[in-house]
Amino acid sequence: MAFPFSIQNLPFSSALPRRNTTAYPSSLLTLPSNRSLLKIPRNAKNQEKSLAGALTCKAMVQQTAVQGATAAYAKEMERLSAKESLLLAFKDAGGFEALVTGNVTDMQRIDVNERIVSLERLNPIPRPTTSPYLEGQWNFKWFGDGSPGFFAAKLVFQTFPSTLATLSKLDVLIKDGYANITASLKFVNSIDSNFILSTRLSVEGPLRMKEEYVEGVFESPKLNEETIPEQLKGAFSQAVSTVEQLPGPIRDAVASGLKVPLGGRIQRLFMISYLDDEILIIRDIGGVPEVLTRLDPAPGTKEDQITDYES
Repeated sequence: MAFPFSIQNLPFSSALPRRNTTAYPSSLLTLPSNRSLLKIPRNAKNQEKSLAGALTCKAMVQQTAVQGATAAYAKEMERLSAKESLLLAFKDAGGFEALVTGNVTDMQRIDVNERIVSLERLNPIPRPTTSPYLEGQWNFKWFGDGSPGFFAAKLVFQTFPSTLATLSKLDVLIKDGYANITASLKFVNSIDSNFILSTRLSVEGPLRMKEEYVEGVFESPKLNEETIPEQLKGAFSQAVSTVEQLPGPIRDAVASGLKVPLGGRIQRLFMISYLDDEILIIRDIGGVPEVLTRLDPAPGTKEDQITDYES
């Protein structure tokens, strides 16, 4: 049986309170998932990758620097060892005296040359012809047939018998584009004299130079009277008396030495194959080496000086 009324028709229906049905945004009512809570922003990931890359690069640079320092140290130790080995080879070969008198054996020569080559490949200065290390006072330890040292020795032994004259040492002073090679002579173990060969140097490349002989000078002998043999003292007194009786200009000329002008007619090309603060190695056009050791203190600077050169 149907009722003739509905709840909307009840007289008190309008007085009933209505439920608040205001809708809230679904986003406020939805909890985030665990995955979204752990999600890292994209820019943070990029920063993390950049930091990792920077640390890797820094580690690689540090490792390379350590390896480079170790290699440089090892090479320097090898160079110092090669220098010491070469100086010992000179001593084993009999030194300067054996060299100028021709008493060096073939085995000793090849041993010295082998050690020279070993040192040359470790040359620390790429442009030795313009390096400040080149200038200074040097002493010849080894030389060949075409060197000024051999020229001086040959001149002495051709002029005087070996029983009367000896070549005790050979030095060179390199300064301001000139070289003065001094051959120290000793006659009958009592009279000291020097033969000085002056040359002009010109740079023709980072390794190559040209040398022109300007003049040679025989200095006046210096006598140590205490070492004169008894049988020669009378002749020495007579020679001194004769010199004192000479006219002034002639006596002064004798005192200043005998000059032999060369005028640059004799010249040679050579290459500097090794240079440091202690050793200088030169090779002539035939490849024959000359080895010199420094006598004076080396320049304070460690840097190679670069200047223009003639081509």
